[in-house]
Amino acid sequence: MALDEKREKSASFTPMMIEEDAALRNGSRGLSGQWADAVGVRPRTTERHITVHKRLVLGFAISILALLVVTMIAVLLSVRFEECSTAAAADSPARASGNGSLPGAARLNHDAGEPPGRQEEAPGEEEEWQRRRQPPPWTQLRLPRHLRPLHYNLMLSAFMENFTFCGEVNVQIECLNASRYIVLHAHRVHIEAVQVAEDKLSGAVRVSSFFLYPQNQVFVVVLNRSLEAQRSYNLKIIYSALIENELLGFFRSSYVLHGERRFLGVTQFSPTHARKAFPCFDEPIYKATFKISIKHQATYLSLSNMPVETSVFEEDGWVTDHFSQTPLMSTYYLAWAVCNFTYRETTTKNGVVVRLYARPDAIRRGAGDYALNITRRLIEFYEDYFKVPYSLPKLDLLAVPKHPYAAMENWGLSVFVEQRILLDPSISSISYLLDVTMVIVHELCHQEKQRFLTDVLHEVMLLDGLASSHPVSQEVQRATDIDRVFDWIAYKKGAALIRMLANFMGHSVFQMGLQDYLTIHKYGNAARNDLWNTLSEALKKVGKFVNIQEVMDQWTLQMGYPVITIMRNETADNIIVISQEHFIYDIDAKTTDPDLGNNSYLWQIPLTIAVGNTSHISSEAIIWVSNKSEHHRIAALDETSWLLGNINQTGYFRVNYDVRNWRLLIDQLMRNHEVISVSNRAGLIDDAFNLARAGYLPQNIPLEIIRYLSEEKDFLPWHAASRALYPLDKLLDRTENYNIFNEYILKQVATMYLKLGWPTNNLNRSLVQAAYQHEELRREVIMLACSFGNKHCHQQAATLISDWISSNRNRIPLNVRDVVYCTGVSLMDEDVWEFIWMKFHSTTAVSEKKILLEALTCSDDRNLLNRLLNLSLNSEVVLDQDAIDVIIHVARNPHGRDLAWKFFREKWKILNARYGEALFMNSKLISGVTEFLNTEEELNELKNFIKSYKEGSASSFSRAVETVEANVRWQMLYKEELFQWLRKSLTH
Repeated sequence: MALDEKREKSASFTPMMIEEDAALRNGSRGLSGQWADAVGVRPRTTERHITVHKRLVLGFAISILALLVVTMIAVLLSVRFEECSTAAAADSPARASGNGSLPGAARLNHDAGEPPGRQEEAPGEEEEWQRRRQPPPWTQLRLPRHLRPLHYNLMLSAFMENFTFCGEVNVQIECLNASRYIVLHAHRVHIEAVQVAEDKLSGAVRVSSFFLYPQNQVFVVVLNRSLEAQRSYNLKIIYSALIENELLGFFRSSYVLHGERRFLGVTQFSPTHARKAFPCFDEPIYKATFKISIKHQATYLSLSNMPVETSVFEEDGWVTDHFSQTPLMSTYYLAWAVCNFTYRETTTKNGVVVRLYARPDAIRRGAGDYALNITRRLIEFYEDYFKVPYSLPKLDLLAVPKHPYAAMENWGLSVFVEQRILLDPSISSISYLLDVTMVIVHELCHQEKQRFLTDVLHEVMLLDGLASSHPVSQEVQRATDIDRVFDWIAYKKGAALIRMLANFMGHSVFQMGLQDYLTIHKYGNAARNDLWNTLSEALKKVGKFVNIQEVMDQWTLQMGYPVITIMRNETADNIIVISQEHFIYDIDAKTTDPDLGNNSYLWQIPLTIAVGNTSHISSEAIIWVSNKSEHHRIAALDETSWLLGNINQTGYFRVNYDVRNWRLLIDQLMRNHEVISVSNRAGLIDDAFNLARAGYLPQNIPLEIIRYLSEEKDFLPWHAASRALYPLDKLLDRTENYNIFNEYILKQVATMYLKLGWPTNNLNRSLVQAAYQHEELRREVIMLACSFGNKHCHQQAATLISDWISSNRNRIPLNVRDVVYCTGVSLMDEDVWEFIWMKFHSTTAVSEKKILLEALTCSDDRNLLNRLLNLSLNSEVVLDQDAIDVIIHVARNPHGRDLAWKFFREKWKILNARYGEALFMNSKLISGVTEFLNTEEELNELKNFIKSYKEGSASSFSRAVETVEANVRWQMLYKEELFQWLRKSLTH
């Protein structure tokens, strides 16, 4: 999902996020987030690549869920076609010459040293403002407020032969305050002509001059006289631009069909890239309606947010599609595409037409059927949940080969990268996928989804525990600020806070409050406090009085989160001491950074708490903790009882205990772990590992906790353990005594590995929830066993790979293919690598293609890893968004970590030019390459590199330095303590 909440967007209840699977997740390792993407297997230790089909199912289910939520919320919130090469020639004040040879070809004037469409500033304009001692309006960080758009009539001609387009945009604007300047956004477009006229046939307003101001990505029209307040005008701009070979604005992508490369054009406007496709008021506060017309060759089709009203066919093989007018909306939700795709469709029970467009061969194979059917069910669910009908007549899902995000929720035209939406029935049973997904969707929709803990909550708390974190809500003044603040904290922390809010309000009251909020702010702008106030009113209706704004401001306006420490009062019965402090991985930062060390961080914390013993746990009680330290009386607390805080981890905070209580909890897990809920078992594991990593707990406590896993039959605690072990594994995988850690983990995994065995390759099983959980558990255990070097696991993987090579029939069970591929590449010779490389090129199934590519990064052969790194920058071989994953996965392989780090530094200018403007991609790359560097030498290399390349990505590099410093600090302070305990444990 691209930018929603960081801009003044339409009313919505949360910065909803697209749950990414392995490919688009910071530091994630497919199935287990951190382990997720890279599940390799090597004799010593390996990365593990975890993007398999059920993982893909989950990723897509969450993605389409979030897309529809945000789309539905946005829905609630918020001319005559002339050839653009010839229109308005007579009455335009200025035009640029063009050289297009196609009919109406886009005119591009690229003079040496001059950006396309750049006009000189009008003489005397700067001097006039200097005399006024005021900055010119075009130098301000935000657009001046004297104008607002009411309606856009946008007419485009797309020339796919030379990747150019031309356009005419007519904007109906209302003048709020008199001014002789029109300032709107435009970037990397060539302006050919400008005309301004009064709306009521009163004649033209003469244009004195116009110019681009690239520093702020704005276009300025200077008029001979001022526009009058409270009057409407029409602004007409003729322009042209390139259909860029990049990832933002109106860009091109391609695919190969029957040996022929075919091209398509698609848009990505969020957060600030509509200005690259047409001059516009590109801030979300400026909502307007849009009427789009697209002219293209008849061999293509065009799509936009609304359905096609009419299509006009011309004798020269061109067609113009005129789309219905949109509802009121912001520019970044506008979208269009020009492609030669085909589609399949379905209809909801309320008559909404849902279509999935994709390359013809994928549609023919039924690769989009899964997504199409699940989308229909999700629309129907959300109409019922919000009590609001889906407001558009259609929803198109567009699967494209190249896109900067997993998906983008453009209103009526949601765009997905292919790997997140297309599933080939030849390797993924559709009935199997639908059965699994309906289980997942049921859990998602009813807030019962336990995977939220590991895939959202645990993951974002890793980021938010850094001193370089930031609040969810921040002021944004310029486009570059969005890049700085917009990351997973904005989405995933926002989702976690909403989950906490819904739990302490009660889900039915929360739902009622949301319905009221959406009704009140329908088609309008809404601020954060509007939501809090509406939810407070919903609580009043049921007799509860909580100031939601007061509570939530502490969570959204402060960075980070607290750690609650619960201690028994040894001098008084039934009394506990509850304290809170800002959790941070680098505790030393509190002494070096005054802002972190001033003890001003306080939260109002809804702490749920329960008391348990060997056979029973009490019902939970809620304690509102608002001070640094508080005393509370807890009934039925005796010497043998243990305390458990943050029941089911509904709160966005960690919980620590005195060592005695930790010992009681560990003993309970070993004796009868089922007394403690599945979610809390997962939460205890995650909290313990992270508290130890930050120095709040002895290093042995988390390792003692996971000893009970030999009896754990639920997937979630295993998943939490796998994710928590991942960063510890990376801290140790290049150390001399790594084999001690490796041996301990294998010992914990061995029992369950033998119990579960390997899956069979039965594609058409119909699964119920229990079977789904069982298969996910088996996959997690096999992944851990192979990754840490279980001999039987290695032999099984090698046998399956050898059978595939010798028979040319892939009989590897679907759910463990990525693990087997990676293990085979790691253990076997170069011929296996070449075989996987060949299969990567020959397969047309996008999900299979991805895991084959990631498996290639598991090799122990440094020459092959270097070869793959260099090939990754060839867009004809590796898609742009996949190149990042290749580099990151090589960095996670201990045999390739230094190679990827060296490659990153040497190719930084190329990488930054390619991904620098894509919000998540650059930060993901920087984090993925640096997060497991852990020596003083590597830390110094990172700092020196940053000094050499100061431009761009400052916040990502700051976070990288902090992470590596914390890694070095952990090695110095805690590594030997850990190894001493492991040696002692293994000898008993």
